[in-house]
Amino acid sequence: MLRQRLRSHTSPLAFAARSLVVLLALALMWAGVVILLLATGVGQGTLDSITGYRAAFDFLAGLEPEDVGGATTRAIVAGAGVLAFLVFGYLALRALPRPYFARHDLALPNDRLGQLTVEPRAIERLAETAASDQPGVAGASGRYGTDELAVGVAVRRAGDVADTLGDVQSAVQDALRRHGLPDMPVSVILTGYQPKTNRELN
Repeated sequence: MLRQRLRSHTSPLAFAARSLVVLLALALMWAGVVILLLATGVGQGTLDSITGYRAAFDFLAGLEPEDVGGATTRAIVAGAGVLAFLVFGYLALRALPRPYFARHDLALPNDRLGQLTVEPRAIERLAETAASDQPGVAGASGRYGTDELAVGVAVRRAGDVADTLGDVQSAVQDALRRHGLPDMPVSVILTGYQPKTNRELN
């Protein structure tokens, strides 16, 4: 089937990923504020007493190869790197939208002649025809999902919207029964208003 609907499921771990993004954004903002204060002439001693950036810089700049040359230190650093890679990679993977096919063929109960399947477009066309036959409906479009049917309708008269939507839902459900299809939830959605207009041409 060429027409597929993609739906995104939000993982609970997406909150953790967003929290890491927020922390990174705050760190970048903090660094920007420090640079701005230095550019405006704030004394380095005053700024260092507030942020402690100079102490951290001196510590990192003073590291020598022998400081991290021990096997234990290297193992800890390597393990931390691998763990960070796995955790952040997993969070990034879970934060991606998880698409799945929302439409599938409808399999009817088996009989003596074999199994009968109905394609989604056939069900949608049935719903569109039943909806379009109702007075006041200017256009209809169907969408069959996972054991549910959504019908979008455009009406001609704004004052009869509630009655028209109810009539469309009843008509679609009746059409499904007449054609031997199982009952399913039918959602009717108002998609537009297209009043009849009569134009006089001179």
